[in-house]
Amino acid sequence: MPVRIERRQFVSLLGGTVAAWSTARAQQPAMPVIGFLNLRRSDDTPNLMAAFRQGLKEVGYVEGHNVSIEYRWADNQQERLPGLANELVRHQVTVIVAGGGNVAALAAKAATATLPIVFTVGGDPIKLGLVASLNRPGGNLTGVSLLLGLLGAKRLELLRELVPLAALIGVLINPTNPSADAYAADMREAARAVGSQIHILNASTEGEIETTFATLVHLRVGALLVSTDAFFIGRREKLVALAARHGVPAIYEWSGFAIAGGLMSYGPSFEDAYHQSGIYTGRILKGEKPADLPVVQPTKFELVINLKTAKALGLNVPNTLIGRADEVIE
Repeated sequence: MPVRIERRQFVSLLGGTVAAWSTARAQQPAMPVIGFLNLRRSDDTPNLMAAFRQGLKEVGYVEGHNVSIEYRWADNQQERLPGLANELVRHQVTVIVAGGGNVAALAAKAATATLPIVFTVGGDPIKLGLVASLNRPGGNLTGVSLLLGLLGAKRLELLRELVPLAALIGVLINPTNPSADAYAADMREAARAVGSQIHILNASTEGEIETTFATLVHLRVGALLVSTDAFFIGRREKLVALAARHGVPAIYEWSGFAIAGGLMSYGPSFEDAYHQSGIYTGRILKGEKPADLPVVQPTKFELVINLKTAKALGLNVPNTLIGRADEVIE
């Protein structure tokens, strides 16, 4: 015999079901939010973003599925970073990922002493005041240190090998980089060790970059070493074009310069660094503490030579140098 339910009973049952469903939904953990802070433009380095997302995926996180990302790009305007970092803190993100150089990491650190931060920096994170030690960071920050400043001597050696007749070598440094003085000191020491004469040039704006190349021509600089800096990475097309226009052989920190037409680059894999930052971000989302995650240092270094650019500059690249290259662009 069918059971009859009065309208009042039905409404009561329905209300109970909706309440139970709402309670269950409220008890579900909220999707974690990653705050992504970067000095560069959003469309500048898609390969690095792909590497970061791959690292996240390997730890079990997929953007839009079980984690969301709040992006804050400074569009190569360093002065915007503190405000963008503070925005992410106010947004109550779960973890901040600071990429695009030392200045982004320092801006994130200044914005919060409690939220976990995963950085990718070119300088020494201990000297920058980001961590207490590489093995035991000890605070709310950890990440990847590319230690790019320490590779200046190697870049100088490669440049001398390719342009042995260069009596004077220019070294381009961004004076607003927190590691600028250390980079300059390291390069002077490296130059003394190999008997080279260098001239330090400073540029932190596009106008100063233009002036730098005019100075190079005036001083008859035979080659140029572009030091580690996110500002220079964001202007790599401009730097490469000016070097070509003025006929200046140059070496850079990242393969992206050589791909853009630069003569030669030597440095760690930026893709590996962003991949590792994705892994660390995922591990922190799973509950690990930045203080317990050692700062990762690079193990893979890439020498890239652009033979087309060498030919345009009238340079004959030694076979010994080509044989050591990880990639040769023809």
